[in-house]
Amino acid sequence: MSRQLRSNFERGSSPWTMRRTQWRAMGISEEDMEKPKIAIVNSSSDLAICFHHLDGIVSKMKDAIRAAGGLPFEIRTAAPSDFITSAGHKGGYILAARDLIVNDIEVAVEGALLDGMVCLASCDKTAPAHLMAAGRLNIPTLIVACGYQPSGQYCGHHCDIEDVFLKAGHYRAGNLTLSELREMSDTAVRGPGVCPGMGTANSMHMVCEALGMALPGSTPVLANSDKMWGVVEEAGQRIVEMVWENILPRDILTRDAFENAIKMVLSVSGSINTIKHLQAVAEEAACDVDVYGMFQEFAGRVPLLAAVRPNGDRTIEELEQAGGTRAVMKQLQQFMHPDAKTITGQTVGEVLRDIQVEDEEVIRPVGRAFGWRPTIVLIKGSLAPSYGIVKLAVEDDRVTQFTGPAVVYESREEAIAGVDKGEIKPGMVVVLRGLGPKGTPGMGTASALIFALDGAGLGDKVAVVTDGQLSGLVNRGLVVGEISPEAAEGGPLAFVRNGDVISIDVESREVNLQVSEAELSERKAHMAVETGVRGERGWLAIYRNLVSPLPEGATLKR
Repeated sequence: MSRQLRSNFERGSSPWTMRRTQWRAMGISEEDMEKPKIAIVNSSSDLAICFHHLDGIVSKMKDAIRAAGGLPFEIRTAAPSDFITSAGHKGGYILAARDLIVNDIEVAVEGALLDGMVCLASCDKTAPAHLMAAGRLNIPTLIVACGYQPSGQYCGHHCDIEDVFLKAGHYRAGNLTLSELREMSDTAVRGPGVCPGMGTANSMHMVCEALGMALPGSTPVLANSDKMWGVVEEAGQRIVEMVWENILPRDILTRDAFENAIKMVLSVSGSINTIKHLQAVAEEAACDVDVYGMFQEFAGRVPLLAAVRPNGDRTIEELEQAGGTRAVMKQLQQFMHPDAKTITGQTVGEVLRDIQVEDEEVIRPVGRAFGWRPTIVLIKGSLAPSYGIVKLAVEDDRVTQFTGPAVVYESREEAIAGVDKGEIKPGMVVVLRGLGPKGTPGMGTASALIFALDGAGLGDKVAVVTDGQLSGLVNRGLVVGEISPEAAEGGPLAFVRNGDVISIDVESREVNLQVSEAELSERKAHMAVETGVRGERGWLAIYRNLVSPLPEGATLKR
């Protein structure tokens, strides 16, 4: 406990004097000023139910940190919610907010030279942002997943926010009344927390633990449960210990840790959004790994051990009760790197040594895996020279080969209008472009189009190709998402015309535009590529100008 803390300035110096003057006025004692100074990163907002309980967690976390001999400070950041913050600028603020959070944290924590931080992770973009900030600042950091929301019932059946999201498309198609949609909406969410499926939020919470950056056994967890409050208390104790032990993120975020996390994601059919987020974390942590390449390499080599909604019939509650992330990694032990470090000071092998899986029907052993066919498939081809991503369900009979004429749309709204007008016919490949990180800017989501197609009865009769992102909860139809290079970067998607033939073959991992190189070159020579809204100020303009391509994590260029 004698290590020099970076937050303890030379007595009598200007920084010491000015800080002391401020803090004494806040009632902080001289004795407390010498303790480890811990940031509680609270990405909270009154705008969304996923953050609704975080402010209550802060006070308990402060108590735990003080009891452990630390001095806590709450730090607030932006708090994007996919279902709320996506309303403006075609959803562009969602992914862009991830990197804004990272910079919020840097300004507050690095500006004040605090000694460590515990991050309260909730909705989709907060967990990756917290991991990115940990990698960038490289000070002792612990991620606390603040849990998933309890779901309701409708007409005697399970009903959660994904069901409402899907049924909105059915209402648009006239297959559901507004009264029915309202009733579903009223019952779907029964408390605070993130979406209760294997969407991006729960996937990233589990990633935090698989990487070694969250307490073992802490994910997934029901928000406001006794277990969550126990984790809060333990995290407050542990972060102070980590400061004295000088356990740093870059010692944990190694190649082995990333491989462990990727294998865990593949084994539970996690969200495809984990790919770009993990790449972004690696970029910030200065860990030279190709996450996209790893997903491509391990797909088909890692067994599928859990089938949680929307990928299967099991619930996130059942996954938690069966042992959660730790139990999944136990079943995967032969594929794990046991020497990878964790924030506990133990290795992954030591953490897993005595773990028992509570229900092997929910989290199956390797010998009884659901299968070995990958549900997250990275594909390439003349339409996606870098990558495109296809998400399949655990038990999936959808078509994985598709060839048809393109029908091209430049916006989500235009495409949905095309569904309503009957422009999209069975056998077509719907091309939705201009939704990439630069094109939106900020990366728009194509999910509303997918649900509109599903509601119109076209979900299994057409294919979709887009440079936009998809909700981690979307699992309908044959969709190639996150095409890279995006259209706004001059990728081939920008030059597709109505009627061009596009072929998709998931098994051979290809997506191709059946247009000759000569014709494509001719088009490129005579077509201007729109690279985002011009003359605009603000965060999205900054993001568009600085964002790197998706295979680099869509982080901000240095």
